[in-house]
Amino acid sequence: MIFIKPDLACRWAHSLVATMTVLAALLLTAAPAMAQDGPQPRLPSIDLTAGMHVIRAELAVTPAQQATGMMFRTEMPGNEGMLFVDDEPSQRCFWMRNTLIPLSIAFIADDGTIVNLADMAPRSEASHCSAKPVRFALEMRQGWFAKRGLKAGFKLRGKPFGN
Repeated sequence: MIFIKPDLACRWAHSLVATMTVLAALLLTAAPAMAQDGPQPRLPSIDLTAGMHVIRAELAVTPAQQATGMMFRTEMPGNEGMLFVDDEPSQRCFWMRNTLIPLSIAFIADDGTIVNLADMAPRSEASHCSAKPVRFALEMRQGWFAKRGLKAGFKLRGKPFGN
């Protein structure tokens, strides 16, 4: 058994309370700084092909990269996009909160086949989901797939798809 003199215990308790107060204040002031309020830096990218069209796709592979995606970006060059990559197939759903650019999304099977497409409006919280479990989703400028005649069943090529 440890015996602490009352005056020492009191000083210890005050010190602990002071330390906890400082830690709480630090956490509260740091929280807004950790909130996403700007675009993420450009991510490493890979080339994919859709017939004769070359796509330069940034790779969003971590949960943080995927959660941020294209939010707060104000431009997207014509043949650039973002490929979201998961370890396991699942139904993937996307929304456009804090996304300023209209986008089209292709949900893609492991072999590169487009499962389904959706157009997504900026700043919308409407969900756009894959028609079946997939590991990949590719966001491009809105209308990119339609302008090139790419539809469900078309096969994209590139390293992620094993071809």
